[in-house]
Amino acid sequence: MTSLTDLEYRNAFIRRHVGPDNQQQQDMLKLVNAGSIDALTDEIVPRDIQFNQALQLEDATPEHEALNYLKAIAGQNKVFKNYIGMGYYDTLVPNVILRNVLENPGWYTAYTPYQPEIAQGRLEALINYQQMVIDLTGMELANASLLDEATAAAEGMAMAKRTVRQNKSNAFYVDENVLPQTLDVLRTRAEYYGYDIIVGPIAKAAEEDVFAALIQYPGVNGSIIDPEPIIQALKEKNAMSIVATDLLALCLLKTPGEMGADIVIGNSQRFGVPMGYGGPHAAFFATLETHKRTIPGRIIGVSKDANNKPAYRMALQTREQHIRREKATSNICTAQVLLANMAGFYAVYHGPEGLTRIAKRVHRLTGILSEGLVAKGIRVLNSHFFDTLTIDPLHNHEIIVERAAAAKINLREDKNGYLGISIDETTSREDIEELFDIFLGEHDLNATKIDLDLE
Repeated sequence: MTSLTDLEYRNAFIRRHVGPDNQQQQDMLKLVNAGSIDALTDEIVPRDIQFNQALQLEDATPEHEALNYLKAIAGQNKVFKNYIGMGYYDTLVPNVILRNVLENPGWYTAYTPYQPEIAQGRLEALINYQQMVIDLTGMELANASLLDEATAAAEGMAMAKRTVRQNKSNAFYVDENVLPQTLDVLRTRAEYYGYDIIVGPIAKAAEEDVFAALIQYPGVNGSIIDPEPIIQALKEKNAMSIVATDLLALCLLKTPGEMGADIVIGNSQRFGVPMGYGGPHAAFFATLETHKRTIPGRIIGVSKDANNKPAYRMALQTREQHIRREKATSNICTAQVLLANMAGFYAVYHGPEGLTRIAKRVHRLTGILSEGLVAKGIRVLNSHFFDTLTIDPLHNHEIIVERAAAAKINLREDKNGYLGISIDETTSREDIEELFDIFLGEHDLNATKIDLDLE
């Protein structure tokens, strides 16, 4: 009689994931004149690197039990509403994109579109992404995405150094209002490139001897400055300007391209890509036509096929691991194809008017929150903003944080003791009223009676 242990078949995953069965393994061993898998291993693996002990593994776990265990772990996460910002925002994924792209293996299993003969749809979608970035940044050229905003900034720094050859400086200036994760990656990359990082008020960038500067527009604290004088001052010193920005904010703000920026970077997460508990999101990288041979990553273009019909292909693949391996610093395998396509589809879904409407709504709700807090005597530090406020809680910091935690809300806690709030596409009138209660005290007289339709 077959034992119950055998019938439970707890190691079924081996049969599913290790292709050859016993007979096929014997056939292959016979073909290479090996008596067993161990004998084959002895022939091809040097003995000094062989591990001659059995791995100490627990009994196998069936797939359904493993999934239930993982779900139990995931169920311990506390899902709060987030107003942290810093490049991460809640967003509404249109269901047609959710169903047909994010949940469709025809899209989500595509690694990189090396083979244009079978990837015309994906390549066309990436062309849309590139054009979306060009339109919103005001630049002449955009690539088909990079890993995330921080690494895009690092790529911009390296590209600037390669480009301004007559500028002998080895220093790169970084806006003190930069996203913290971007600064960390810049410092790491600069250490191995041998660059010096200077962090300070961006208005003083051109006073330093630098080869380029990174301007955060809007800044991490939500403030918006006019970067044009800084960009022009850098040009006069033969230094390049890199602007890190927000695509939704650019629906309302003057574009970096109009102001003379050399490189524009950022991420496209808030264009219909769920946060997914953090992680990288497709970054955009835009520049001028004159820099097309040094732009990192790939550029999708339109050509003609053997039948003289329009066809999409990768027009430029600069500095890639499969072309110039010894000099490659960019890797198109980290180009976030799926998420870039989702962002492009999101823009197409809403169109220019829809994107502008979302941006105006976000800005209006932020303005209402600012007006209400200021009216109650709370100091908002940035008078010019798009979606983010930095607030001085006076002596109520801990009380406000406790109220937020009780309401399952995450606020951004500034290193200076200030609190930050970033509004996004999912924020509602009710959310603004809840924030008033958190900052002003529940049922504070008139705290939630501000006219949310005030023009």
